[in-house]
Amino acid sequence: MSEIADSREQICRLSKSLFDRGLSHGSTGNISVRLSDGSLLVTPTGSSMGFLQPDRISHLSASGVLLSGDPPTKELPLHTAFYETRQQTGAVVHLHSCHSVALSILADVDPDNVLQPLTAYGIMLLGKVKLLPFFVPGDPAMGEAVRQLDGKRSAVILANHGPVVAGRDLATAVNATEELEASARLALLLRGAPVNALNAAQTQQIVDRFDVDWT
Repeated sequence: MSEIADSREQICRLSKSLFDRGLSHGSTGNISVRLSDGSLLVTPTGSSMGFLQPDRISHLSASGVLLSGDPPTKELPLHTAFYETRQQTGAVVHLHSCHSVALSILADVDPDNVLQPLTAYGIMLLGKVKLLPFFVPGDPAMGEAVRQLDGKRSAVILANHGPVVAGRDLATAVNATEELEASARLALLLRGAPVNALNAAQTQQIVDRFDVDWT
């Protein structure tokens, strides 16, 4: 199977998994994959992640020209901003997953790092998670906000909207997105209760051992 055919199948398979488990709903969320020639596969605009068809996945040239498939998601600027600023990025996942969105709406979260260091895997897979401002869906300014991070974050949450996570490949990006949603759920479950979060020394041990970007 060709790279493009295999990647289209993988997008459909993992998108359906996310949809079936309630991490995406209706026609929300989008996924992209960068191919070895620099072109992109992107889920189409207005599509449900639970019912994607491989041949309708948008295929865009490196310069953004639609080569085949349906027109891409209107939130494409979010995806291209990660590819432009993080050269190691091979895939981007954007969801409207409930717990991550809920965390972004709370008034007292730290915008520089939305998640407390509660678990080792939250640190390992995500690093610090930046809270970005609210933008109207499809606003190209979302991409500009990501560019202004200068490639320093692989995961962000758009306020009142949802998480966007970049990874070296699609499986990595999906796993990190699921970790973000699980960590957000854990943070909400523990809200108002005294917690034993990982301290600075414990956090640094994880950062050093797994070479986590903690800037």
